[in-house]
Amino acid sequence: MANTSAVYARIDTRLKEQAEGILTQLGISPSAAIQMLYSQVVMQQGIPFTPRITHPVPVAIGGMSREEIDRELAKGIASKQQQGLTPDEVDQALAAEVDS
Repeated sequence: MANTSAVYARIDTRLKEQAEGILTQLGISPSAAIQMLYSQVVMQQGIPFTPRITHPVPVAIGGMSREEIDRELAKGIASKQQQGLTPDEVDQALAAEVDS
């Protein structure tokens, strides 16, 4: 018998069911899929895909430069203007969002 070790992981039940459904269609056991992942991690000396944040993570204003703050404010103003608001209405809407 091969020298093996158990890997225990807690994952979302729905995610597990969906993944195992796909693996079953492919004829791959969950253990084999994990073995493949670990093999690729070793071969590539890292995760075999590029982990990335698909949605920007909000940054506290204290961690932003003046230019970044100005860009974010400009985006907010532009989005309000696209809604057909006047500059005064934009100011009121943004002030209401800040106060809430």
